[in-house]
Amino acid sequence: MAALSSESFTFNQIKGISEKASFCILLYLICLQFKLKNMWKFPGGLSEPGEDIGDTAVREVFEETGIKSEFRSLLSIRQQHTHPGAFGKSDMYIICRLKPYSFTINFCQHECLRCEWMDLSDLVKTENTTPITSRVARLLLYGYREGFDKIDLTMEELPAVYTGLFYKIYHKELPDSYKTMTGMD
Repeated sequence: MAALSSESFTFNQIKGISEKASFCILLYLICLQFKLKNMWKFPGGLSEPGEDIGDTAVREVFEETGIKSEFRSLLSIRQQHTHPGAFGKSDMYIICRLKPYSFTINFCQHECLRCEWMDLSDLVKTENTTPITSRVARLLLYGYREGFDKIDLTMEELPAVYTGLFYKIYHKELPDSYKTMTGMD
């Protein structure tokens, strides 16, 4: 069991995850046991046209689990070509970290056998899971123990070259001195 700081964390991915801190003592992930393969995985799904990554993660976690949350960061991206469910396109599986605002599970019984908060250290040891769930559990455990700044890709909105438009860029956090740097020192 891992001790936790004063802030609760949730993890999510566009195609599946979520995590919580219970009473700031234990670190938990919300996991779904999928009907299709009877394995533990993270909640998630497809983006709507024009929907931002964080908005998709928050929406999908709510739709599949009933958990309300807020986007915190991007954790990783898996790219796969010829994915059977990707409509003939390359598939990008984007994993995000979210902060939960509710903890009562009301899961989608159409897609899932079970849904529960699972201790992160237990998920790392679980054999009945997908390879990406297992890898992400280890990534999250590392971030939890060593600091999420070591794994997070934060989002910043910047003005585009087109007047009035903006884009979102995801990257490791820059030190303040580099954010305002004007020339070479």
